[in-house]
Amino acid sequence: MPAFLLAWLDQAPLLFVGAVLLGLMSAAAAIGYGIGVRRDAAARANGIKRENGAEGYIVSATLGLLALLLGFTFSLAVQRFETRRELVVADANAIGTAYLRVQLLSEPHRSRLSGLLINLASNKVELATVRPKDVGPLLAKEDKLLTDIWSATAAAFDSIRTAPYSYALLEPINNMIDMDGSRRAARAAHVPTVVLAVLLFYLIGTAGVLGFVLAHGRAQLAAGFLLVLLTLSLLLVIDIDRPTIGGIRESQEPMQQLLKSLKSQPPSVYDRWRTVAVPR
Repeated sequence: MPAFLLAWLDQAPLLFVGAVLLGLMSAAAAIGYGIGVRRDAAARANGIKRENGAEGYIVSATLGLLALLLGFTFSLAVQRFETRRELVVADANAIGTAYLRVQLLSEPHRSRLSGLLINLASNKVELATVRPKDVGPLLAKEDKLLTDIWSATAAAFDSIRTAPYSYALLEPINNMIDMDGSRRAARAAHVPTVVLAVLLFYLIGTAGVLGFVLAHGRAQLAAGFLLVLLTLSLLLVIDIDRPTIGGIRESQEPMQQLLKSLKSQPPSVYDRWRTVAVPR
């Protein structure tokens, strides 16, 4: 499938995608219907009575395989959705843990790193809600924040290198940076191109089969309703597979709650019971 078509599926309004898909399936059904009408006319002209029993089995087998493909594709999309949802929680926990460990540092390292972590959490919340075309500047900002965080961590580590807890600072910072890469990879992961291409082709082919076999008399309404249901099924898969612009998106509540908590708990909060002032 051409890359531009995949980009269109990822960014075009969902209703527009559904209208185009329904139009293609309707056209395929109309072509199948026309072929079926010609075959019926030829059969009547030759005095041959049309039998529909075998065709019913063909329709059942076609729809059964389509249901299998839809179920498989839906499962892939849901797995990616669940992965993104779990990574939001893990990322929020990583930033929260790093923020708490930073409070063990002396000034100015403590305030510097605390502020950078708050800015990182705020940028992640914004990054998860913007359209794909606006992602670039936020990703660049996040890269700079991560670089600044590691630079500040290196400066802080020099001041506690001989302390027994020195390496306890590095672990949460490393986990937080690794988590950022995992979330980016999960956000970029989509249903495999080949799977989506086969499903689209099979949907249009199924519409043609329905038009050929079922679009007679009352079956026209049933066939039309079935095409609408199939279109809605694929739109659901596409919607789940859109990390930032779909209607079904992983909740950012854990990161939002973390950001609210960090802003309400500046470094001075953790000096409540300290008997010795934090060295500067």
